[in-house]
Amino acid sequence: MGSMIIDGKTVEFNGETNILQVIRKAGIDLPTFCYHSELSVYGACRMCIVEVDGRGINASCHTPPEEGMTIKTNTMELRKIRRNALELLLANHNRECTTCERNSTCKLQDLAQRFGVRDVRFGERDVKAPIDTSSPALVRDPNKCILCGDCVRMCKEVQGIGVLDFANRGSKMVVTPAFNKSIGDVDCVNCGQCAAVCPTGALVVKSHVDKAWEAIYDQKTTVVVQVAPAVRVAIGEEFGITGGRSTIGQIATALRQIGADKVFDTSFAADLTVLEESREFIERFSEKKNIPQFTSCCPAWVKFVEQYYPDYMDHLSSCRSPQQMFGSIVKRYYARETGIAREDMFVISVMPCTAKKFEAERDEFKIDNNPDVDLVLTTQELARMIKEAGIDFAELEPTSMDMPFGFATGAGIIFGVTGGVSEAVLRQAHEVISKKELTNVVFKEVRGQAGVRAVETQIDGITVRLAIVHGLANAGRLLEQMKAGEVSYDLVEVMACPGGCVGGAGQPISFSASEIRSERGKGLYREDQLQQLHKAQQNPMLNDFYQKWLQSPGSAEAHEALHTHYGSRRRIDGEAISVNEFDSAPIEIQVCVGTSCYLKGSVNLLKLLTKKIKDEGYEEQVKLRAAFCCQQCAGGPMVIIDDKVIGKVSGDRINEIVQLIKDKLRVSAS
Repeated sequence: MGSMIIDGKTVEFNGETNILQVIRKAGIDLPTFCYHSELSVYGACRMCIVEVDGRGINASCHTPPEEGMTIKTNTMELRKIRRNALELLLANHNRECTTCERNSTCKLQDLAQRFGVRDVRFGERDVKAPIDTSSPALVRDPNKCILCGDCVRMCKEVQGIGVLDFANRGSKMVVTPAFNKSIGDVDCVNCGQCAAVCPTGALVVKSHVDKAWEAIYDQKTTVVVQVAPAVRVAIGEEFGITGGRSTIGQIATALRQIGADKVFDTSFAADLTVLEESREFIERFSEKKNIPQFTSCCPAWVKFVEQYYPDYMDHLSSCRSPQQMFGSIVKRYYARETGIAREDMFVISVMPCTAKKFEAERDEFKIDNNPDVDLVLTTQELARMIKEAGIDFAELEPTSMDMPFGFATGAGIIFGVTGGVSEAVLRQAHEVISKKELTNVVFKEVRGQAGVRAVETQIDGITVRLAIVHGLANAGRLLEQMKAGEVSYDLVEVMACPGGCVGGAGQPISFSASEIRSERGKGLYREDQLQQLHKAQQNPMLNDFYQKWLQSPGSAEAHEALHTHYGSRRRIDGEAISVNEFDSAPIEIQVCVGTSCYLKGSVNLLKLLTKKIKDEGYEEQVKLRAAFCCQQCAGGPMVIIDDKVIGKVSGDRINEIVQLIKDKLRVSAS
């Protein structure tokens, strides 16, 4: 606690970790590129510089507050430095703003306008780097990168993956995947959180708007649109409506005006997921088999398990995500009922999530190469289509969703916020286990914004232990604790994006992310309160659907249509890269630098091994290569010597590797 003088005014501080936070608390919008309260402090952009009396110019983001400080935030010198910094960034930045995906939501554009930068005195970059479109979910344009490092820290610190990092030095420095691979060829889980924090257009959501229009204009195609619950509390932000306010009625109206034939609610499929997943959980829990059960609604989380923790594959719920359940029932049953051929029905999902684009392309969700979900649009993309169509969204009269898949309970709606899946399952499991009607449907203990929340609840005298996790780095730490026997749970809900789906990378861009996520989450809980029915098992349309097509939750027909399976996934595809020039050497050593091994120090191991081999005089006898996956990630870092695989190799085992080289050379010589 203390106070300081900021621009002549006394401002108190209490718990703020840097003076930037104190300055903003005082109502001064100090500009930043690389500062995010949820990430580590980087201090690279220097936009947040201030003048501290007696200390000169300092970056406010990493200067702690002290009693009695006197600070100026707006002087002639500070303004000049900021303008120069902006000019230098613009000189190295592709300035085709009118055609950029982030036009009007770009921080660089905004600050250049704010500080009156009209002319850039420096030349433009000489050579343009190729644009990376290899990902199903994202587009990476290195020409627009300003090296703020936001994407690097998000991927490492919040998601625990680390597919992006800085490479090279000086004017050649870039942000890139390992060995300049395409982002589609590395361990990216398509969560898109890198794009959510990118202040420019260097990382953006891959647009499928043109494909959506093409399907809508095709007179032979019946376009069916499903809308995820988190979209309703976010899309309004694109049209001046307060975040957290539900606009599901306006969304339905807008989609019909755009040309959709039917508009349904993914919350119906979320109700369906509750019944199937609850049954699966109760069966596992009673048999103590493959417990804990992990939720499988989040495709980025599923890919994370496939890549890093394949030993836990059997713990994933076999339920498809609500998106994929919806696509399946529409193309299997609704198409049959309406007399429309499967190939003539085009299912579009409107999702808050970029990983859903990847999920829709998975082979598990295709029949004769025809996908259950044909196209995924993010909230951002739907907003763009509404604007293209000239629709005044804020003034639209709300209309209802179409039946039968437009009716949902509050349980399905709260799927969009962290803890919502657990709460919806508890509302069902309580009644099934206790055989009593549940009157209080609110489970406040599973709600909240903490990254990991452990909860114990009693169901008819039986203790059920739950963990609710959001952010994949948190999920990874929890899995490691489980492997070590430090914690134990019965049900674990995981969502890749901070805050759950409300914080998905496909939602409208916001630079006050934690606050807006909170408002969106509150909006979903308000929607739940306003519903007449709060439990998935109460959904009359769902019960009718089971009677007509699926018999009961967990039936053979339900399992065929609503469940799936997953498998271990390679981390990085592609050839190994030679580290030295002795490709004809008699011994080949490969060090895995796939993400799992990389995070465990394999790159440093490769450096130490290279030096040791050279120092011992074996450099010309060893072909040293960086490999991209040994498919034994739990045991990394991995080293392969010819056909011998060695796991958990640390720096203190270098001598062991060298001894193996000596032994092989001795055998070869004899």
